[in-house]
Amino acid sequence: MAKVLMKGNEAVGAAAIEAGCKHFFGYPITPQSEVPEYLARELPKIDGCFLQAESEVAAINMLYGAAGAGARVMTSSSSPGVSLMQEGISYMAGAELPCVIVNMMRGGPGLGSIQPSQTDYFQSTRGGGNGDYRTITLAPSSVQELVDLVILGFDLADKYRNPVVLMSDGVLGQMMEPVDFSLAKKAEIPTKDWATNGKGNHPGERNIINSIYLSAEELEAHNKKLMAKYKEICENEVRVDVENIEDADLVINAYGTTARIAKTAIEALREEGYKVGLIRPITCWPYPYDAFKDINPECKDVLVCEMNQGQMIDDAKIAVEGRQKIHFFGRQGGVIPTVEEIKEAALEILGGLK
Repeated sequence: MAKVLMKGNEAVGAAAIEAGCKHFFGYPITPQSEVPEYLARELPKIDGCFLQAESEVAAINMLYGAAGAGARVMTSSSSPGVSLMQEGISYMAGAELPCVIVNMMRGGPGLGSIQPSQTDYFQSTRGGGNGDYRTITLAPSSVQELVDLVILGFDLADKYRNPVVLMSDGVLGQMMEPVDFSLAKKAEIPTKDWATNGKGNHPGERNIINSIYLSAEELEAHNKKLMAKYKEICENEVRVDVENIEDADLVINAYGTTARIAKTAIEALREEGYKVGLIRPITCWPYPYDAFKDINPECKDVLVCEMNQGQMIDDAKIAVEGRQKIHFFGRQGGVIPTVEEIKEAALEILGGLK
């Protein structure tokens, strides 16, 4: 597939197929329903399995079963639906099962609205279920990145045997942009010796997959193993887009759709003579803490911009280690910030300095 004009949600489905995913379980919810709609049409053409579950709870447990059998599996939903999946995501993290979970975020809490938002940052980066676990969290800012990060997500999920969350929003899911699939990696699904896919595929002892350890010492050992894996992910899988921070008097910290808007604001400010830079996390977990060490030592301020009430502020504070003051600008409830609003927030901090 060469360059084509696609809606973001459909691009997610196409990217999953490119990545070798032939199994999808999910439930429709706005603003991501075009993902299952696309896959319901396309997966049967490649002898794949599309199944609309009776609920999001059922869908995530179907992922558990298919992933345990060694399949590449994906679900997609939006904020309230992903909330229902949290128990299953914790189970999959505990059982070390790879999968991709696409969240086209909408306003909250509760049912909220169907408008785009970024209010699931805590849920995605901290783990919304029980126990000590992490999910790799990828934050695209374009339809092309939706494709690239879906494919990367499957590779990372298999590499680390861990759930991966694609944390997007309704803007990217509904917008249309050109996507170049010729750049996409070919699917290379690794051998899964651990899978419960029949003893003929792994002679010897039975493969057993679960997340329950009745011995406290055994569970502690398992948790330490998971922590070692998460440390390895932090050391090797940080991805970040950094622009113009070496000479910046102000750095804007934003991801996803908000980062797109912030980039335009930064370009306008630079044209007016203001030195403003950008740190855009592509992996929100693991978070790119080290990128902040390269900020101009004379810079005194970082402006966090999000479509929520400031959920990334904690990570920004950890990253700057007191070197800069953290400010926040955000819109909530599904309201999308404008270029002018971010520009005005930046100018208020800059105080008119050039």
